[in-house]
Amino acid sequence: MKAANRIFSRQHGWRSWRRWVPPLLALAADALAAGLARAQDPGFTLNPAGPPAHAISNLFNIVLLMSLAVLLLVWGLLAYCIWRFRARPGAAIPRQVQGNMRLEIGWTLAPVVVLAVLAVLELPTIFGAAAAQPNALTVVATGNRFWWGFEYPDQGVVTANELHIPVGVPVRVQLRSADVIHALWIPRLNGKTDMVPGQTNEMWLQASTPDVYVGQCSELCGIQHAGMLLRVIAEPQDQFNAWLAREAAPAAAPTSDPARQGQQVFQTNACGDCHTVKGTAAAGTAGPDLTHVASRQTLASGVIPNTPEQLRRWLDNPQVVKPGAFMPTFRLSDTDLAALTAYLDELR
Repeated sequence: MKAANRIFSRQHGWRSWRRWVPPLLALAADALAAGLARAQDPGFTLNPAGPPAHAISNLFNIVLLMSLAVLLLVWGLLAYCIWRFRARPGAAIPRQVQGNMRLEIGWTLAPVVVLAVLAVLELPTIFGAAAAQPNALTVVATGNRFWWGFEYPDQGVVTANELHIPVGVPVRVQLRSADVIHALWIPRLNGKTDMVPGQTNEMWLQASTPDVYVGQCSELCGIQHAGMLLRVIAEPQDQFNAWLAREAAPAAAPTSDPARQGQQVFQTNACGDCHTVKGTAAAGTAGPDLTHVASRQTLASGVIPNTPEQLRRWLDNPQVVKPGAFMPTFRLSDTDLAALTAYLDELR
């Protein structure tokens, strides 16, 4: 006991603990800097950018505050009991409360009441996030291993991996899967919703400001689950209408000799068995629609930027870029590879 008193004396305690103060302050500063940097991330959940995401964020804040209140209450009671009933020389054993029916019923009902309050708060948000909205734009989203297909049925537009929506307009998204269970999640616009084979689920999106919102598959679906990314591009209505008009048009004919040669490479290597290029004989649906692939920001479902260099790298050996993807390696010659890159780079 005397040794313990010496260890925890005021002077000795300060000398023992002060060497930990700088590392703890540095750790706190790093955590704050990391938090501020994370807040600028385009996929940061706590930076909502639309009505569904705002509703979820508000609910999260309420639940967080309630959880903190419960935590502080428990800690406070624990600290009080540790201090009030600490062992002291000559002190009697504290009176026990087992068998106290009122107390036992009280601390049994307390969690029930808290959970009931949370349920009342959560249900409107849960159903509101999936409720149909009037005058909504309809989009059919299909999850594939390991890419996204998007169809605008009323406009006759099909695209892949990048979802364009008009700012301020509710978007009704019908969710389907072509193979296994996926889940669509755009953190700043709404929560996660499953895509189940043979079943159509729905969610709705609405972006308040023009921006590029990143999303991902949030249900483990295979080896490239982490590489199944997407982008939601929210833009003013006139820009969205112009994009729709471009996407509805067939692919332009190649204008350069390398691109014309690349079109022949595309056709002779059976690329059209998996991909569609509107205006040509290519009508495959196993892979993304490539009619306007060069106008997209990324390739391989968001894994690499869409540049001629990265496009050539992807065509040369997809398994190096995205191991486990179903895109085969054709082992093209350098000439054919350059020509195919030139052709796809003109599909805007």
